[in-house]
Amino acid sequence: MAYSRRLQQGDTVTDIDREACERILGYSFRNPSLLDLAMTHSSSKTADGVCNERLEFLGDAILGMVVSKYLYDNFPDYTEGDLTRVKSVVVSRPILAVCAREMSLHDFVRVGRGLGQRKLPRSVLANIFEAIVAAIYEDAGLERAAKFVLDHLTEQVQAVVQDRHEKNYKSILQQYAQKEMTDTPTYRVLTQKGPDHAKQFEVIAVIKGQDFASGWGRSKKEAEQKAAELTLELLLRQTGGTECPSEPS
Repeated sequence: MAYSRRLQQGDTVTDIDREACERILGYSFRNPSLLDLAMTHSSSKTADGVCNERLEFLGDAILGMVVSKYLYDNFPDYTEGDLTRVKSVVVSRPILAVCAREMSLHDFVRVGRGLGQRKLPRSVLANIFEAIVAAIYEDAGLERAAKFVLDHLTEQVQAVVQDRHEKNYKSILQQYAQKEMTDTPTYRVLTQKGPDHAKQFEVIAVIKGQDFASGWGRSKKEAEQKAAELTLELLLRQTGGTECPSEPS
């Protein structure tokens, strides 16, 4: 059964078609008010401030922990940096938003009138996903919340891991930059030295006209990969190492 309209300010939370939403989620709430709360965006909160922001906060932490544990258990050869970079992509706003949209969660979100007729920004969709994770955790505990997370994110983990396994730092940086800065990285040779049979190149990564990190290699391609890797590390430090740079909404 499809839900016919997005709830707006003034509609009661209990009007949500919980049965249809729970069928999409693959989970039935023992405490339905948690689902109502998870689906209440801050733009529609009432004078008492009821909205899903606190659930978003909790859901973000649960997501990070569940994905971290999955990576730790399943990729024992990965370094801390490898694990951090994979996790950063998997729990990023764009990927969470895609998961939310694939489940049609946007049809069940209660929003203020300003968002009622608009396509919901990725930030709202990602926050809804986080809030749902927390709501399930509060309703049934960590094991059930982890199952929900991994049911929807394991495929994303495998896709990112494939890039990491191939050490395709340029591919990952391109994904970051396109989502965060709406730009594709380019690379510029800064220096080359050594005899023809043993040349070394220094290449710098450039995103939206800004120079980032540079790297050395025995070929331009190798130097580009190193520059991309170091630029990824720089972007991760700027976000605390826990969240992939995400596209502004």
